[in-house]
Amino acid sequence: MIKDTNDTAMRDLRSSRASREFDQRFDGPSGRPSLSFWRRSVPQEPSGATSLLHSPDEGDVSHAPVHGRGISTLSPASARLQGDYEDIWSSPSTLTRNREYLPLPPSLNYSLRDRTRSIIIFTILLVLDSALLPVGLYYGLWYGFGPGNPDYHPLSANTVFSIVTAFIGGTSILELVLRCWRLWKKDSDCRVIGATRWTFDWFHWWFTFSWIAIAVELAVASSPERPLRRLLAMPLATVLYIFGTVLLTIDALHYFAIPAPVRISSIPKGSQLRPGIYPLIEDVCAVNGGGKTEFRVALDRRYAASHIFRAMLRRLGFFWAVGAEACAGVTTALVYGLDDPDVAYTIGWCLPFVWAGFWAWATIVYVQRQLKKERSHWIRELRSMV
Repeated sequence: MIKDTNDTAMRDLRSSRASREFDQRFDGPSGRPSLSFWRRSVPQEPSGATSLLHSPDEGDVSHAPVHGRGISTLSPASARLQGDYEDIWSSPSTLTRNREYLPLPPSLNYSLRDRTRSIIIFTILLVLDSALLPVGLYYGLWYGFGPGNPDYHPLSANTVFSIVTAFIGGTSILELVLRCWRLWKKDSDCRVIGATRWTFDWFHWWFTFSWIAIAVELAVASSPERPLRRLLAMPLATVLYIFGTVLLTIDALHYFAIPAPVRISSIPKGSQLRPGIYPLIEDVCAVNGGGKTEFRVALDRRYAASHIFRAMLRRLGFFWAVGAEACAGVTTALVYGLDDPDVAYTIGWCLPFVWAGFWAWATIVYVQRQLKKERSHWIRELRSMV
């Protein structure tokens, strides 16, 4: 009777899996199966099952390992110090011998709620610096002291846009310099796993390349006597083109199981790739968000352990990549298609932020639902085996 019940539960779980990649093993770290994959193949002992057959409340379930004969009394910190987590990931034989299971997915030890104030302040500065300031300076200088004022225009068109471009992106450039120092300094606590101080993360490289492309674009557009106003409205669309292309390229390599051609943050060259959004989350949260190298390690464990988490990141990467390319395409079409250059300039600097705000809101809603689903599936699967 018990065997039939367990078999039925396992069939339900397999039929409800969110991603084929879990069984195909294209996801996950190179040469290291996930904890969930081992859990299913470990022979179970009937003893000790009682402690997990009850329905625990949200606060009653800890992240301490669950043994075949009961729940470990070790705290997460003590477990890490004593190497329990390393034992879990070392090999299937070790896991079988220790009979250790996590009652919940490995914790990321990171919360955006604790950083809400910092996120709000940075977002406000970024919008002011990269949207409102370019548009406000343009209208103020062009129609107050430039060619747009027929009565008084001491500033030429070239001078107006030289001033505008000089004030663009101060917040982003400052953040880029600060994260460069955090990664490079000798006692860095947010460096890429297994990398030297001269190895910057993936986000740092592609964002630096984006700024080089923007600088060239602004220089070419503002240097003529009659500046190219429509091209001057394209920097944000250019960033979206680069962002979407990078994500789609990595996702394509990941889909066809092509090894990493270069080091991508904590993924060494020649290793199995992960969704394109994975290194961006890792880098931004570890460096800019203060999660440090511990977050990189925690994200690696969570990704390896949970097929729902892996599927979520794969879908999010595609969602942001396609959205970025679509927004960049629409922005380009409007900038060069509208008759009024003022309206085109305003749309070029504002529309990408409107899109990013909507996409961020949709991402938050989706992630919250998936994390709840991940937790419930994890507990159900664990109960079906003990």
